[in-house]
Amino acid sequence: MMKKNRKIIISIAAIAAVALVVFLLTGKKKEKEVSFEFAKVEKANIQNSITATGTIEPVTSVTVGTQVSGIVSKLYVDYNSVVKKGQVIAELDKTNLISELNTAKANLNSAQSTLNYQRDNYQRYRTLYNKGLISADNFESARLSYEQARQQVLQAQENVHRAQTNLGYATITSPIDGVVLSKSVEEGQTVAASFSTPELFKIAQDLTNMQVVANVDEADIGGVKPGERVTFTVDAYPEDTFTGAVKQVRQEATTTNNVVTYEVIISAPNADLKLKPGLTANITIYTQERQGVVSVPSKALRFTPTQETVGKRKIQDTKGKNKVWTVEGNNIVAHSVNIGMSDGTHTQIVSGIDEGKQIVVGFKTSDEEDDEAEEEKARSPFAPGPPNRNKKK
Repeated sequence: MMKKNRKIIISIAAIAAVALVVFLLTGKKKEKEVSFEFAKVEKANIQNSITATGTIEPVTSVTVGTQVSGIVSKLYVDYNSVVKKGQVIAELDKTNLISELNTAKANLNSAQSTLNYQRDNYQRYRTLYNKGLISADNFESARLSYEQARQQVLQAQENVHRAQTNLGYATITSPIDGVVLSKSVEEGQTVAASFSTPELFKIAQDLTNMQVVANVDEADIGGVKPGERVTFTVDAYPEDTFTGAVKQVRQEATTTNNVVTYEVIISAPNADLKLKPGLTANITIYTQERQGVVSVPSKALRFTPTQETVGKRKIQDTKGKNKVWTVEGNNIVAHSVNIGMSDGTHTQIVSGIDEGKQIVVGFKTSDEEDDEAEEEKARSPFAPGPPNRNKKK
């Protein structure tokens, strides 16, 4: 009898254990709750931009050279010297040039004497020819000698003029008002102008008005137009942001390592003279800008509700390519909107929904919220630890 009772008790215990396991495994799970993320339809500044690099340059710079060869005898300016237009900045040795001028003048005097003789001789022969005392050949020979003497005088006069001009070239003057950026010669140095013009100085006209010559990639050049706003920085002043505007988009392309770029000229006011020629500029060109336009986060236009995500709420859809959604009571309602420009983060709303409306940009389930809460607790040094963590064994 006792054995039979024991078997019954064991059977009941086994059945109870199985029932408990089944209940734990198949018991009703907590229904996931869905909460929406909202954003307001409000005004924002929307901008599209491209980036490039460029070089700071003077708007106008002139390379000063010499058209005659010689030894540099005097230099009157140095780096950073401020010069005026017409100011003497250097002189070449003039000894040989003065000698050439004197030779040309002597040749002119000789040619003039020959001309005087040939003119008088031609007049005598003309008188005799008119009286029939000489032949026509003698008269024509005298006239030809006179014409040749006249041409020699003209040639000698040109030689004198050339020698005087070359002597003037030995005095180097500044062609513009400006600042000397570079000096390529020293006193006593010989410069030769036989095949090319030697560079002596480089002068920038106005360092308070600079420009940036930027190289813009062919993929971005289509959006760049004169007048667009530009900001740029230089490594010399990392905390400063300089502003300018696109002045010119040049048509000539440059290809370097199979990369095609176009030069874009950007104004760079420089009243405080911080910008120096040659600095590298990191440029942002704002190809599109809208200030204070009604907009929504772009992800709101990508949100599409499903019955699984909205739970017991009803979906009221509408026609249209671009939609935003609002929660109204127990309904989630679609609004067809017309959009304008976008910067990827915000999109302009032209019409379809009023400013100030709360729209849905996403959703979270209760599980996701619990996971975020656990992560936040793990990140917080003041969050309570697991129970019995500090209990001694």
